[in-house]
Amino acid sequence: GMIIDALTAARWSPYAAGIGIGVLSWLTLLFSRRALGCSTSFARSSGMIERALRGEHAPLRTYYEEIEPKIDWQWMLVVGIVLGALAASLLSGQFPRTWVPARWAAAYGVGAGPRTLIALVGGVLLGFGARWADGCTSGHGSSGAMQLGISSWLSAVSLFVSRPCVG
Repeated sequence: GMIIDALTAARWSPYAAGIGIGVLSWLTLLFSRRALGCSTSFARSSGMIERALRGEHAPLRTYYEEIEPKIDWQWMLVVGIVLGALAASLLSGQFPRTWVPARWAAAYGVGAGPRTLIALVGGVLLGFGARWADGCTSGHGSSGAMQLGISSWLSAVSLFVSRPCVG
């Protein structure tokens, strides 16, 4: 039916996705009394990794007094995002079967090692920037803007104004 067609589509309606994120934001505020976001989960994960490697010394850091290294609803949201993206790509038949996308290969070559290294470094830098800005672009653009946060509106507007046209 219509729902199966929507779930197996290669591209989802941005309006439907936006409405879904908006409703999820409302429900998150209603039930958890916290804004929807996920960048803190990466800080929590780093604390859990550090605790696994260094033992109980890791939570003694001042940073982890504010951001407790634990699995919480926000951390599980990230798991859901990953699993949902995987399910959507598999259902739509769009799951990439290659480590190196064609655009990257044309510009830099077909080596999976450099592509993986750059993706890892880029991810670390994005995570650092999200923590430095006290949230990621999605969090500022949805949760922060929904709460009429001036910094979030500036962040969202800057994101759209500075976004390069990729065609």
